Amino acid sequence: MRITLTLMLILFFLTTILVLSQRRGAAESLKAPEGITVYRDVAYVTNGHKRQKLDLYVPDGRENLPLIIWIHGGAWRGGSKANYVPMAYLKAGYAGASINYRLSQHAIFPAQIEDVKAAVRWLRANAATYRLDPNSFAAWGSSAGGHLVAMLGTTGDVEDFEVGENLEVSSRVQAVVDYFGPTDFLQMDAQRLPDGLVHDAPDSPESQLIGGPIQEHKHRVAIANPITYVSKDDAPILIIHGDNDALVPYQQSVLLKDALVEAGVSVTFYRVEEGGHGWFTDAKVPELTKVFLEKHLKPTDN
Repeated sequence: MRITLTLMLILFFLTTILVLSQRRGAAESLKAPEGITVYRDVAYVTNGHKRQKLDLYVPDGRENLPLIIWIHGGAWRGGSKANYVPMAYLKAGYAGASINYRLSQHAIFPAQIEDVKAAVRWLRANAATYRLDPNSFAAWGSSAGGHLVAMLGTTGDVEDFEVGENLEVSSRVQAVVDYFGPTDFLQMDAQRLPDGLVHDAPDSPESQLIGGPIQEHKHRVAIANPITYVSKDDAPILIIHGDNDALVPYQQSVLLKDALVEAGVSVTFYRVEEGGHGWFTDAKVPELTKVFLEKHLKPTDN
């Protein structure tokens, strides 16, 4: 059956809640653990849009902290930085940041990656103030957030998306965790499950993101495809995707993995058998994520 936009949005918002519940400690209150100082609604663009803000979580009494940046999903039309999924990592020697960005009803792509990059630059420019290690940043996201972290990981050398302030510092990250993010929108309908979301529709999330039906705007789609920018110096990436995902076809992550492998980028790929759009019960998912972050960020304390 064809999934309508309204149903799709409900599914995306439910998925955000379910992904939260799958992570150990993430089902707890949004209140940060004791010993964590929280800076909320920090503007990373001076006098910017109301969505151009982030929350920052900094463990007390620690220096040179590796940072896990969470980028929420929600079909690029919803979601909030309020749900910081990696909350449990704050007690394991990591700082955390959770980013809002302009949604597709506010501005079409590339506004979203421009915002994410602006936030990373702000965090790096202010690393000393908040006791962050500017050379140990990871970006983690799911669904639409997975797309944006993949874009962040592959566009460290792309100046076109560097807009605004703090341009003297880099928007590169040192590691990427991509949970079931889309990549090549043009192939999604050919890959979708029989009852999956129709992506070529003019009201699909992808069409709304780029400002028109995706098959009629192939150049815009290419600009929004992280595979377009893959090169050998990209950040190492962990990709996790369920093979029964009705919203973002599993093969979308396979395309990215294959491109990264061909370019010689360090990539860890995990297929969740019978996994849908998040809400994974597979114990390998948190295990792989923890090991990957430890390997590439080298926290000061575990």
